[in-house]
Amino acid sequence: MGNNRTMTARNNDRFVEDYLPALLAQASQLISGEFHRIARDKGFSVSEWRMLASLAGSPPMSISHLAELSVTKQPTVTRLIDRMEERGHVQRLAHDTDRRVTLVAITPQGLRSVSGLIKLAREHERRVLEPFGLERAAELKATLKKMIALHARDEAPGGAADDSDDDR
Repeated sequence: MGNNRTMTARNNDRFVEDYLPALLAQASQLISGEFHRIARDKGFSVSEWRMLASLAGSPPMSISHLAELSVTKQPTVTRLIDRMEERGHVQRLAHDTDRRVTLVAITPQGLRSVSGLIKLAREHERRVLEPFGLERAAELKATLKKMIALHARDEAPGGAADDSDDDR
């Protein structure tokens, strides 16, 4: 009888209440929004935070790869790199073998400016995942990483969504 009740309840739910992309988007919006307020309070736009967080601890990367990791459209990334380069947070580097590719690296000053925010982000993540326990949290992250890997093949380069607020 419990199964029939669950099925009936599920059939009566609105589509988006059980549709994976909608659930992922809602969770991302809510959880990211909590942290984005902190990033803005520290003087970073959402895209600046995402870009510096993507560059921290990483080797220099192409603008297109940075756009993909930071979930930001490539023209926005280019504009933000200009602004962050003026502030001394990032630097552009020439690619060793491909003159068409410009690489971006975080500077020591950029790393110093974002390191406190990364610590706050880790604390926020811990609070978000704590109710689920370490094992379930690790399973969730592993599942999401696999989902990203499986579906990243379908994405065109530079086709990142731009759902952030670059205007402060």
